[in-house]
Amino acid sequence: MDPKYQRVKLNDGHFIPILGFGTYAPEEVPKSEALEVTQLAIEVGFRHIDCAHLYQNEVQVGQAIRSKIADGTVKREDIFYTSKLWSTFLQPELVRPALEKSLKNLQLDYVDLYIIHFPLALKPGEELFPKDENGKVIYDSVDFCRTWEALETCKDAGLAKSIGVSNFNHKQLEKILNKPGLKYKPVCNQNKLLEFCKSHDIVLVAYGALGSQRLKNWVNPNYPILLEDPVLCAIAKKHKQTPALVALRYQIQRGVVVLAKSYNRKRIKENMQVMSGAVGRGLLRNILHKGHFCPAVRLFLSQNELPVLSCA
Repeated sequence: MDPKYQRVKLNDGHFIPILGFGTYAPEEVPKSEALEVTQLAIEVGFRHIDCAHLYQNEVQVGQAIRSKIADGTVKREDIFYTSKLWSTFLQPELVRPALEKSLKNLQLDYVDLYIIHFPLALKPGEELFPKDENGKVIYDSVDFCRTWEALETCKDAGLAKSIGVSNFNHKQLEKILNKPGLKYKPVCNQNKLLEFCKSHDIVLVAYGALGSQRLKNWVNPNYPILLEDPVLCAIAKKHKQTPALVALRYQIQRGVVVLAKSYNRKRIKENMQVMSGAVGRGLLRNILHKGHFCPAVRLFLSQNELPVLSCA
């Protein structure tokens, strides 16, 4: 089946492809690689492209999308493109200019999804991680309810078809749940979070579903490597699949939209096989058991939701 037709409906009526291509790469990877691998991803069937201002490669990713539109591989409406509002642009008056900057870099008229990248405000400015003279990150104070309202205006203006949030924890989700007057009420064992969100018509997206890159500033190097997990590897061996395909199928089987990030050409093609039916269903009950980690989860909310994002 063509993967572009395997989609999940968001609660604002738009649809998101269940398998996405992640475009993040460490600083040492040439930006030109983002262009090449995104082109390849589209060629092999990916229609959901996930990027962000933080990744500093939206120029190249946009170029890749436009090139595949120009050569007739896809139409713009075939592509679901996600961008993210970075933490230095969370003041309400900075939200639309930040999105417009992304659109200018992409050379696109709109994004399909625009989300708050982290519920954490940093000092406004061009530095991604502003620091003081002692090397400490400079935080900012912001009313995230007003940030959300600014996102709503971007949606109303047609600059973003859908809007949402990312990296919420349990307490932050409960604050949304307890906010009076919300039309959609977005909550952590991830299983409980998933079931709650399903019951309230909220779509979850898993990133890091194949394990995160082991960057010292982001990941504890002592954490186990996901694709070397013995349960995962045993299931993969039994069914003659790769651990990556089993991990991806597990998320899809749970009803979670999943991002597969790789700059390896062979693996990009291989990851698309999860949509072909070659990876069996109903085989994955043992993956999540006591002691296993779940990938991080992103929550997408409709334009009527007003998240209160507090890190206190």
